[in-house]
Amino acid sequence: MRKRVISCLLGACMAVSLMAGCSSKPAEETKAPETSAATEKEETQKADAQTESEEAKTTESAKTDSESQEAGNKKYEGITLSFMSNIAGVQSEVMEEVIAQFETETGAKVEYSSPGANYEELMKTKMATNQLPDLWTTHGWSVARYRQYLEPLNDQEWASRLSESAKQIVVDPKTDNFYCLPVDVDIAGIVYNKTVLDASGVSVDDLKTWADFKEALGKIKEAGYTPVHIGGKDSWTIGQFYDFAAPSFYVTNEESNDRAALKDGTFDWSKWSQVAQMMADWKAEGYFNTDCLTADYNAAMKAMAEDKVAFEFYGNSAINEMLSINPNANVGMMSVPSNSESDEPTLIGGERIAIGVWKDSQNKDAALELLSYFAQDENMAKVASSDGAPASFDGVESDTGIVKADLEKYMASCRVFPYFDREYLPSGMWDDMCVTGASILAEESNAVENACTAMKDSYLAKLEQ
Repeated sequence: MRKRVISCLLGACMAVSLMAGCSSKPAEETKAPETSAATEKEETQKADAQTESEEAKTTESAKTDSESQEAGNKKYEGITLSFMSNIAGVQSEVMEEVIAQFETETGAKVEYSSPGANYEELMKTKMATNQLPDLWTTHGWSVARYRQYLEPLNDQEWASRLSESAKQIVVDPKTDNFYCLPVDVDIAGIVYNKTVLDASGVSVDDLKTWADFKEALGKIKEAGYTPVHIGGKDSWTIGQFYDFAAPSFYVTNEESNDRAALKDGTFDWSKWSQVAQMMADWKAEGYFNTDCLTADYNAAMKAMAEDKVAFEFYGNSAINEMLSINPNANVGMMSVPSNSESDEPTLIGGERIAIGVWKDSQNKDAALELLSYFAQDENMAKVASSDGAPASFDGVESDTGIVKADLEKYMASCRVFPYFDREYLPSGMWDDMCVTGASILAEESNAVENACTAMKDSYLAKLEQ
């Protein structure tokens, strides 16, 4: 640009000189205007500034076009997915982090909700109207309850990576189809506080039967601690007690069990008094927290994290919740005692964080892609680690944290049985366990007998549905 300005000025000088020399009329000598160094410098600076301004505008325009094009190229820009979950706490927060990354990468918007205790009722309403979310967590019911609403996932790229333990939990034995992505595998036992047990002179290795367990509860109470905490304000915590305890009475004993009777409708519901009476006896002995019907799940987490409680009937995910409150909490998991010396302690297994896609979703492709996003190794490991549970894919390692040694110990020596209601009760009877259990904890008159009657009536009615 500078050379061009100088050339123009020189050209102008020469033109003026030529015009003067060719004039037919004598004239006084005319001098070309002199170009000072200052003028030349000023003109050059102006030209350079103009060029830089034009280049900046061009660059900014190109950048804007590029950003606009990049946004327009996001695969699911303008698509909104609905996602309902029963997962809460730390695990839910980590799921939301994964969802946010998916939104950034794909342009999709995901409306994620975790309605808490109302989740099952909301899902039942949505099933009745066939107005389901694009994705939802199946909380142990991907086959028995949700199968007809869910997209089969056998043909997904990640399907072949399911571990054998995951397949045993989610595959429908009648069709060999499965309908959810199990992000992790729920292998659970009773959660306990080691500090409280040590102070009470109790070792989990000595707790083989419920009789052993009850004796330990007495020692713990005498030592000034709460033996067992239930957060009954969240009614599901009452049902969870039965889900853990009932199999040892009716399922796990190979010599004598009611597996077939529970499934074919011939179960004698007077037998339910066995597990119901155990709850009633513990309440009468003062082994539950005094506020067992008004405290909630979060209160249970806080109580054990603060070394006030010995045992809680929750999955291993509770341990991570406790550690988020008190990183130094000395907690672990143990196997579930047997009801007879002829039987052995066991573990409980099932779906934990498992996600399905509505088969009639208007945005099924995007929903399946979000599902596959959760199936990526890094994301699966991240979510499973937040749950303190093994990942469901072969080759994906999750951080099971302080419960790792307990998991290895008990998985090597104990049989694993499904959550009681998911395998042996008709869909919908979870509520009956929660309601009848609350009556027992409230110490209502004839609560155990009434519980047996209510469970029988609900069982027979739901079998006919």
